[in-house]
Amino acid sequence: MQFSAELIRDFVNTFDVEAQADELSSPAELAVWLRERGLIGPRDRAADDDLQTAHALREGLRAALRREAADLPALPLQVRVRTGEAPELAPAEGGVRGGLAAIAAAAAGAAAEWDRLKVCAEGTCQWAFIDSSKNRSRSWCSMRVCGNRTKTRAYRARKRGSRRLQASNTDTV
Repeated sequence: MQFSAELIRDFVNTFDVEAQADELSSPAELAVWLRERGLIGPRDRAADDDLQTAHALREGLRAALRREAADLPALPLQVRVRTGEAPELAPAEGGVRGGLAAIAAAAAGAAAEWDRLKVCAEGTCQWAFIDSSKNRSRSWCSMRVCGNRTKTRAYRARKRGSRRLQASNTDTV
């Protein structure tokens, strides 16, 4: 299975907010996505209610990565304790619900790197990324694209504001 933070990032990014493109637009696509990551078996099939649960989980995780309160859907999890190891959350059943439960468990398992998991601060983007900067201060998925958009908008707003201020100063003189 994938590293916890990477799994969460990849799952959240199955919906591209900017392009409004959803990799999980059908139960079959959900099953393929889970199968490719070893979260379900080759014979497991997803149903419409599984797809709704996946969408709710994905958007709940996206909200959590924005550091907002989020309720995740109820999924079958259990606490597993192995000799000599720390307790861990694990799916309590197999199939698609178990695969989704594994993603929810990964969120708990990613606690150590949770502060590195973020969603792009650019409102039109919302792409999940892992902040690899030393001081964990990255705000955008890409400085070149989203950071530039945000900074350009702020610059233009400041310029508009200074023009308005100049115009009001000339009107009063």
